[in-house]
Amino acid sequence: MNLNQVLDDLSEGEGLHREFKEAREHLPRNLFETVCAFLNTDGGTIFLGVADDGAIKGVDPAAAERMKADLANLSNNPQKVDPPWLLFPQTFEIDEKTIIAVQVPLSSQLHKTGGNIILRSEDGDYRVQGTHQLAGLINRKLGLFTEQRTLPFATMDDLRPELFDRARRLMRSYNSKHPWIGLSDEEMLRIGGFYTQTEETGQHHLTLAAILMFGTDQAIQQAAPAYKFDCLLRRDNVDRYDDRVLIYTNLIDAYDQMMEFVEKHLNDPFHLEGDMRISLRDKIFREALSNIISHREYTGGAPARLMIYRDKVILDNPCTQHHFGEITPQNLRPFSKNPTICKFMIQLGRFDQLGSGVTNINKYLPLYTNGAKPIFKETAHGFELTLPLTAEKEAPPPKSAQVEAQEEAQVRHKLGTSQAQVEAQVALRILQACRMQPLSSRDIATVLGHKTLSGNLRAIIPHLRALELMEYTIPETPRSRQQKYRLTAKGLTLLENESPEITGEVTGEVAGKGTKSAPSRHQVEAQVTPQVTGKGTKSKPSGDYVGTKSGLSRDQVDILVKCREENAIGALMEISGRTDRTKFRNQVLNPLLTDGLVEMTIPDKPRSSKQKYRLTDKGRQLLENGS
Repeated sequence: MNLNQVLDDLSEGEGLHREFKEAREHLPRNLFETVCAFLNTDGGTIFLGVADDGAIKGVDPAAAERMKADLANLSNNPQKVDPPWLLFPQTFEIDEKTIIAVQVPLSSQLHKTGGNIILRSEDGDYRVQGTHQLAGLINRKLGLFTEQRTLPFATMDDLRPELFDRARRLMRSYNSKHPWIGLSDEEMLRIGGFYTQTEETGQHHLTLAAILMFGTDQAIQQAAPAYKFDCLLRRDNVDRYDDRVLIYTNLIDAYDQMMEFVEKHLNDPFHLEGDMRISLRDKIFREALSNIISHREYTGGAPARLMIYRDKVILDNPCTQHHFGEITPQNLRPFSKNPTICKFMIQLGRFDQLGSGVTNINKYLPLYTNGAKPIFKETAHGFELTLPLTAEKEAPPPKSAQVEAQEEAQVRHKLGTSQAQVEAQVALRILQACRMQPLSSRDIATVLGHKTLSGNLRAIIPHLRALELMEYTIPETPRSRQQKYRLTAKGLTLLENESPEITGEVTGEVAGKGTKSAPSRHQVEAQVTPQVTGKGTKSKPSGDYVGTKSGLSRDQVDILVKCREENAIGALMEISGRTDRTKFRNQVLNPLLTDGLVEMTIPDKPRSSKQKYRLTDKGRQLLENGS
C-alpha cells in the first residue's frame, strides 16, 4: 500500500471496505471486531488515527511502533482472532501526523472474536444472529474458496511429518522469533486454518489445503485428481517441448522444483540494487510462481503451466475470475483465491504480502529484460502472466537531422529556461513517448530508461502540463492510481510542426509576448523573477528556491497558474512534481500564503482534509499584469 492509495481511501470516507478509528497511544478496544468483520465479509482497510469524518488526528509518533507490534502480536492470539490471522500494519505521514493502516483480506475461514462472529455492512460491524445467517456465511465461503473443502477420509497418517519440520526451519530462517516455531504438528494445522468444522456433525476434519500443503503424493492425487504443475521448455520445439518436468507433489516441494526448472533454463545477470547484489531472476520468478500457487483453482481439471520460450515466459493456471481483462498496478485490487495457502506461504517466507506480485514484477522485469513489461490477464480460461524476455522496440519513422533539430528548438523555446538544452531533450523524449498512446508516470520513466520518476523527469512533466502540451486522462482525479498523460492538440501540433499559428505562438511566447486572456509563461517569469543569487541563476531560480521578496521559483509560478481555480494540496504537489508534503508547504506554498498571493478556502481550519487553495486578488493581478 502506498501513500496515494491511502489518500484515495481517506477521501472516499468510511464504507464497506474502509474503517476509521481514533487512537492516540493504544489500540481501540473494538479493533478486532472490525478485523474479524473484514476477514468474514469482503476484506478492507483499517486506519488508526483518523476520525469518523475523515479528519486526520494522528497517533502518537513515539507509540506508533509499539502499537504496530501489539497489533501484529494480538492478531496471532486466538483470544482476539480465532483462528488467528497475522496482520502487517504500516505507518504513513500525512500533514505532519502519523497514521497506521492495516490491510485485512477476505479469508476462506470463519473467524470469531470474544466468541462472536462479526460481519461487515455499509453501516459498520454487526454480530451474526441465528443459524440462517451462519449457514449463509459458511456456504458463501465454501463456494468462493474450495481450499476449505472438508476431506472426511483424511487423517494425520495422510500427512508427511518431515514437511512440518521443514516448515519450521523455513519459518526460523525467515523470522528467528516466529511464534509458530514451537507448535506441534496439530497445533500448526489448527492455527494455520487447515482444519474445518462440518455443519452437520460439528466434527473437525482436515481440508483440501492441508493435504496440498503437507500431504503424501497419494493423498494429494486422491483429494485433487487433476492436480499437477507442468513445466515446459519450448525454445526450439515450440509444438512439443525441449525439456519437461511434471510435478505432482506437495506445494512446499513444488515451489522448489519449479524454481529449479527456472534456474536451469534462464540466465541470472549481475545487478546491483544500491550497493547490494540481487538476483533479478529470483525476484521476478519468486513472485510469478507465488501467483500460480496461491491463486489457482485446485479442483479444476486443467494444470498450471510454466512455459519458457525463446523470447518470453508464460505462466497460466485455472482460477475463479474476479477481474476480466488486463491487471495493472493502477487497477489492482488484491483478492486471494486461496487465503489459507497464501497466508501459510507468507509465514514460510516464500510469498510476500498479497498484491505484491504485480508491483514487484513490474518493477524488476524491465531491469531484467532491458525495458520489457509484464502482462497480467484474467480470461475466460483463467489467469495468464506473460513475461517478455526482450523489449519490443518500435522503430520511429526516419527523420532528418534538420527536423529533429527544429523539434528540439521548439520545445526548448517553449520551456523558456536557462537549462533549455538539457530540459528540451528530456521534454522532447517525453512528448514523443506519449505520441502513440497515454502513459503513466512509471511508463514514461521506463521508456526513458529511468528506474523511477525523479530529477529532471519529475520537474518537466508538470511543466509540460502547465504549458498545455500534455494533459491528464483523468483530470477530475489528479492523484488517481490509474492516472496517465497524453498529448494535447497543441503538443501534437508542436511535434508534427504542421501549424504556422502554433509556431508563431511559440515564437511570440519566447519573445515575451502574451495575450489578453493569458500572458505567456516566459513573460510572467520575467516579471516576477528578478536576478536571484544562491541556488538560482539570473534567468531562472532553481525549483527549490524559496522567497517572494527576491522572486518566485518556477514551482511557485506553476502554483499561481493552477490556483486560478480552487485546488487541494495534493493537486498542487502533483503539478510541481513534489512528494514530500512538509517540504512543499515550507518551501513553496507557505511563502505564497505569507505574501498574500494565495489564500485558503477554509482559513479557520488550516489542517482540514477539505482544505483548498485559490488566488487572491493580488495574485490574480500579478498574473494578469505580469508585474
